[in-house]
Amino acid sequence: MAPKLLYLVTEDWYFLSHRLPMARAAKAAGFEVHVAARVADGRARIEAEGFCLHALDWGRRDVNLLHLVQPVRDVRALLARLQPRVLHNIALKPAAIGSLAALGQVDIGVVSSINGLGSAYVATGFSGALKRNALRAALPLLLNGSRKRTIVQNPEDLATLCALGLAEARLRLVPGSGVDTDRLRPLPEPAGPITVAFVGRMLADKGLRNLMAAHRLLRARGADVRLLLAGTPDPENATSIEPDELAGWSREPRVTWLGHVPDVASVWARAHIAVLPSRREGLPLSLLEAAACGRPMIATDVPGCREVVRDGETGVLVPLDDAPRLADAIAAMAADPVGRARMGAAARLRAEREFSAATIASQITAIYRELADG
Repeated sequence: MAPKLLYLVTEDWYFLSHRLPMARAAKAAGFEVHVAARVADGRARIEAEGFCLHALDWGRRDVNLLHLVQPVRDVRALLARLQPRVLHNIALKPAAIGSLAALGQVDIGVVSSINGLGSAYVATGFSGALKRNALRAALPLLLNGSRKRTIVQNPEDLATLCALGLAEARLRLVPGSGVDTDRLRPLPEPAGPITVAFVGRMLADKGLRNLMAAHRLLRARGADVRLLLAGTPDPENATSIEPDELAGWSREPRVTWLGHVPDVASVWARAHIAVLPSRREGLPLSLLEAAACGRPMIATDVPGCREVVRDGETGVLVPLDDAPRLADAIAAMAADPVGRARMGAAARLRAEREFSAATIASQITAIYRELADG
């Protein structure tokens, strides 16, 4: 009988956008794949893959004990019914809920992917300190254990979790969730004015207000640079940008907010340069997708971004929250077609060698097999 693997994910769309190649590889490796998530409109696609979908009623915001009680009960009941050999929790809240639900169920190997430490290490003041103290207290209790493995996506997060008290022997560094380099192919540069594109959720923590400030500086200098913003707000994230503000940006000269774009390759077919001025990342899929399409990148020199962008080789790194330096980097790359071609080709090659879905999936399935056979 095939061992059961259960993915615990907050949203069905996130599973489809970030974890589908991994789940396909697990199925090919002999696992019976189940997915537990809040279901919006992804049921048909998930079930068409041959996976079993289990609907959960939960959200991503406000991780606290009161909000965890019912989800823990629901997931514990699901584990008792399915009896999976491996549970894979995707992101911080599922890691907390899944780990609590699996307590005492010694036959279940628990994998937790911590995809960037997010707002806890971006937030300042009392709120930020409170979140970091909560992580320091909770994560060693939840994630340490002989049949537990924790996956991080960049070296800074690995060092942080070690400092918080997680056993290094049970931590695994896997760079991202993989990018489909077969589906996403190098694209020729579009004709017309230089276009810069941001792809991702419309969040302040992604540096969007800083990006808009940089674009206004470019306009003031007379630079004819277009800006595309592809993505939607995320109301469950505390830094989500309101639709009215986004609509206002789109009324500014040479700025277009596209909203959700189902085919990300269509964005890179329109853009010359990828930009991500984020405050912190795990390992950003949006940059990996841009790299797979042969686009040079401009990103902030922060955890996650610096693992994808090699300064001067595949793109340019700029200081955090520095609109003038970001504007300078965009202007310099816009004026250098030879450099763009060189960095775009290097980005594509690195995506193939280090970040392809097949490469990442093989690392993840090895962790599943380690726990399933243990």
